[in-house]
Amino acid sequence: MIKVSEQAKKKVMELMTDDGYNPDTDFIRVGVKSGGCSGLSYDLKFDKEHAQDDKIFEDNGIKIIVDKKSFLYLIGTTLEYSGGLNGTGFVFNNPNANRTCGCGESFSL
Repeated sequence: MIKVSEQAKKKVMELMTDDGYNPDTDFIRVGVKSGGCSGLSYDLKFDKEHAQDDKIFEDNGIKIIVDKKSFLYLIGTTLEYSGGLNGTGFVFNNPNANRTCGCGESFSL
């Protein structure tokens, strides 16, 4: 399961609405792809559809879909949002990551 912090929820709902998505019916798709300075990077986007083998969750009022392959890397991850002086954006707190890069957008196992 993937969790969503309260601050991330607010930002996701705001961005979904701004992009023409409905937070009540549409999804945030979380995935992992090759790349980044640590080997794997996170992929985050909005989606109205889900594939048959996608994992579907809901946490804190946000509907989340994860493809089957990415799910193995993301079990137990919390999506957070940081808006401080050190940078603004979504942050993945992934207990499976052995190493992360300084920007927090890539990791390795």
